[in-house]
Amino acid sequence: MKEITAQELKAKSDHKEDFQLIDVREPHEYEIVNLGGELIPVGSVLNEVDKISRDKTVVIHCRSGARSGAIINELERRHGFTNLYNLKGGILAYAKEIDPSLPVY
Repeated sequence: MKEITAQELKAKSDHKEDFQLIDVREPHEYEIVNLGGELIPVGSVLNEVDKISRDKTVVIHCRSGARSGAIINELERRHGFTNLYNLKGGILAYAKEIDPSLPVY
């Protein structure tokens, strides 16, 4: 599985690169803190595959990287995706390394 660091994600955003950001946490987690990505809870992802781009980089994240990593493995195995990246350490790493003002839970 391919991964992207919090610093690399921040650079992509800063350079206005064209990529899709998907948050696979639950709605109540998204309300606490989010990075502005599209919310597709982990339980819904495999039913909403059509929402995931195949022609640009897609960064998928959760709180720590475990759920997003698991769903990336499933998407690659079942649907042949090759453009998915897991945010290493999830939103916790982003808060720690990039924006300490973000709430953590």
